[in-house]
Amino acid sequence: MMKKNKDRIKDKKKSGGAKSIKRLFASLRPYLPQIIVSFACIIISTVLAVYAPQWLSKLTDEIADHQAARDIDMDKVTKFAVVLIAFYGSNAVCSYVSGFLMTTVTQRFSQRLRTSVSIKMNKVPLGYYDSHLYGDTLSVITNDIDTLGQNLEQAISMFFSSACMLIGVLVAMFVTAWQMALTVLIMLPFMLVLIFILSKLALPRFRKNQMYLAELNGKIEENYAGHSVIRAFGAGERKTGEFEEINVRLKKSVFTGQTIAGFMMPAMNFVAYFAFAAVCVVGGLLLNSGAAGISMGTITAFLVYINLFQNPMSQLAQAMNSLQMAAAAAGRIFDFLEQEELSDESGKTRKLIKEDGSGHVRGDVEFKNVRFGYSPDKIIIPDFSAKVKAGMKVAIVGPTGAGKTTMVNLLMRFYELNGGDITIDGVSVNDMSREEIHDIFGMVLQDTWMFDGTLRDNILFSKTNVSDERLEEICREAGIAHYVSTLPGGLDYRMEDESNISSGQKQLITIARAMAENAPLLILDEATSNVDTRTEELIQSAMDKLTTGRTSFVIAHRLSTIKNADLILVMKDGNIIEQGTHDALMKEQGFYAGLYNAQFAAA
Repeated sequence: MMKKNKDRIKDKKKSGGAKSIKRLFASLRPYLPQIIVSFACIIISTVLAVYAPQWLSKLTDEIADHQAARDIDMDKVTKFAVVLIAFYGSNAVCSYVSGFLMTTVTQRFSQRLRTSVSIKMNKVPLGYYDSHLYGDTLSVITNDIDTLGQNLEQAISMFFSSACMLIGVLVAMFVTAWQMALTVLIMLPFMLVLIFILSKLALPRFRKNQMYLAELNGKIEENYAGHSVIRAFGAGERKTGEFEEINVRLKKSVFTGQTIAGFMMPAMNFVAYFAFAAVCVVGGLLLNSGAAGISMGTITAFLVYINLFQNPMSQLAQAMNSLQMAAAAAGRIFDFLEQEELSDESGKTRKLIKEDGSGHVRGDVEFKNVRFGYSPDKIIIPDFSAKVKAGMKVAIVGPTGAGKTTMVNLLMRFYELNGGDITIDGVSVNDMSREEIHDIFGMVLQDTWMFDGTLRDNILFSKTNVSDERLEEICREAGIAHYVSTLPGGLDYRMEDESNISSGQKQLITIARAMAENAPLLILDEATSNVDTRTEELIQSAMDKLTTGRTSFVIAHRLSTIKNADLILVMKDGNIIEQGTHDALMKEQGFYAGLYNAQFAAA
């Protein structure tokens, strides 16, 4: 498992970078009007911030020139102060509006991505989930989208505002005093080199952080789902060690990335201090030599410009870091959104049940030379053929790995065939939509699944046309009527905590769910695996009622539960090696008889 995770991380390192940034900006096109308005506010804010020091220069000169004579014109000072307050106040308003708009854009964009990922999860084939940890997919919809949203807002706003400020300050400095502007400009190459080197070092770390975080989530999901097994087998220390190994890798990667990114601001400040000192020296020499246009106000304005110049350089570096983190997260999100989807079935018109509810499903099923493998180079069912007549109860038995559950998955079109065909009432499943196939099958699986809601909701699930009388009858047939009567609120009891529901009760509820579905065909995958012997007898009686008049496929390991099946298919290595009724197969004294006798001998 650990090697598999490491291999996946190596494969995903290709995500992010320029390609991810291009895809990211392309996805922001619907929000272009808001972004343009935000950028316009940033430009206005920048112009105000750049022009304000000119008035500060006038204010300083007014005070400096008339201080000795004590004839300072307070009206002018007040005028300059009011203008400065108006400039900086307007700057603050524009900055707020810009930030508000960008926050709105990024949050709506994140919401849209979450919706897209949620929809995508229902469109990718089941094979995708077979090859990816659930925690990895969960990390995409939570951590990656959150990381993208948080860093995207900062990256776009900061990058554009910093670029505008940098250009505006450079122009203002050259207009004010080109000599001192050249002094500041000498520092620019050092800043750019620092930004390039640190960004180059930080990007791979940000990508690794997202990969390690996804791996950590996968391990948490795995440990949480199997917590009882871990405790039962005393594997807590080993699992904790595995978790800690990933946790340490994540800590080191995050620490390294943040350390590199954190060095950006001190480095920029270090260079800026040299710029301050250089401007003071050059400005003092120019002032002393009586250079035209150089005054104390000019030097004061330049010191403000240096601060305005240094800040956007640091912010550009931060914006680059944020953009790289956003790109790393976006790469994983877009990789998931670009996964191959189930084939489009909008053109399929063959329907056993019409849209108006008319039509009838008889339930004749035929497997024709079915060939299948979860990967093309590993075929597990080489050639499977069988005919099932309508209304028959078909049991599929065999050792572990024989292909029993795989046959059911193919029947439901959870996976596509590598060869051959499966027909229902003479119609190929390939000519029917998956939605219709799923509608005509009711399923009771080995793994029970309950969701947060009332017991009524869990039984009815997606059905809305079941009366209360029929629901009570279903509860009696499924053997849960007594259990329901003991619950506070009965069918309206909210199933918030599954810890007080036994595995057998969960299994009975899923059986009741299949009864409520009332589908013409049934699939029962070891439906009585989690109930005791007495309950099993009740369930068998309910199953007999449920399967009457319906074609049903029963996968069973406890062979005593399928003795009354109309047809038993015995599978081994993906092939049917025996078929017939229980009595006929026992008389043959073949593979089935050996399995049956072995179970009772073990008992």
